[in-house]
Amino acid sequence: MQKNIKMQCPCHFGLESVLSFEIKKIGGENVSVSDGKVTFDGDFNVLARANICLSTAERVLIVLGEFRAISFEELFQGVKALALEDYIGKNDAFPVKGYSLNSALHSVPDCQSIIKKAAVERLKSKYSINWFEESGPIHQIQFSIHKDIATICLDTSGSGLHKRGYRRNSNTAPIKETLAAGIIDLAHVRSDSVVCDPFCGSGTFLIESAYKSLGIAPGLKRRFSAESWSVIGENIWREERSKAIESVRRESNFKGIGFDIDPESIELSKENSRLAGVLSRMQIENQDIRNYKNIPGTITVCNPPYGERMLEIKQAEELYKIMGQVYSGSREAPCYIISPHEDFEKFFGRKADKRRKLYNGMIKCQLFMYFK
Repeated sequence: MQKNIKMQCPCHFGLESVLSFEIKKIGGENVSVSDGKVTFDGDFNVLARANICLSTAERVLIVLGEFRAISFEELFQGVKALALEDYIGKNDAFPVKGYSLNSALHSVPDCQSIIKKAAVERLKSKYSINWFEESGPIHQIQFSIHKDIATICLDTSGSGLHKRGYRRNSNTAPIKETLAAGIIDLAHVRSDSVVCDPFCGSGTFLIESAYKSLGIAPGLKRRFSAESWSVIGENIWREERSKAIESVRRESNFKGIGFDIDPESIELSKENSRLAGVLSRMQIENQDIRNYKNIPGTITVCNPPYGERMLEIKQAEELYKIMGQVYSGSREAPCYIISPHEDFEKFFGRKADKRRKLYNGMIKCQLFMYFK
């Protein structure tokens, strides 16, 4: 019988409750939420399922331990006390990376060095060897030190979970897939929804909507770091992938409608939709926002252009005025718009029915929701 392990998933600030719901849905237990992350318990099946199925998590980490550390000696001894050998074999690679925030131990390179030394000492004592080739699978040790509390984890995902495997191409300002998926959740997209993005760009909102509606696990087209670990059997990953494939709702009536003024973006959206396997569900056309017509029963979700230079900001504000004229934002045709502009509502012409603070990378944004 598998033992339960403690796991942690970082996420975009503002999406913690969305991710928490997702984790409970896949069988995570003892779920707890804090700023920018959700912690939970589960076995290796839940770990594999989390990597394959979670749409708003940035990665899946195994929490090895937490302890207070205000000196390098405390950090060294804290790491040395962790059962690293439960996961890291004598031939495995175990690089270290992380960050420190508001802590006495603020030098990240020094902390990396201390943690690496402690890990080596721990594994030397367990494997009775003095030199590690580190030629085997990567077991990335990830640390965070926040207000003098050190959290030591192993990264099971490898590249970030926003890398679904379908977006090989993007335009200048694509929205991250994990953030788009969270907004799609907040927009209450269902299996029979019609979703429209009038600024579709590389197609991220439309593709994530299709994945949500069709029940397509976002990690089905990619691999994860922990798949090469000896401690997690291949059968577990095979089993969870099979379950995910069986859960696809092919009978869904979802439709995605995308517009963009840029012909290159139209081709980009189509190509990425093809790579994602959902092109047959899409209607993507070249159209200016001025010609946009609300379609009853359609959920509009978009990330309109926003510039940092004064001229670009003025152009964006003019665009918001046009959007306010063409969008209904009603119960029959709700509208969800993400923007970093603090006066968006002023230019759009009315207050949002609800707002939610989100971060697009390091940019503070608001999700303006019009649904009444």
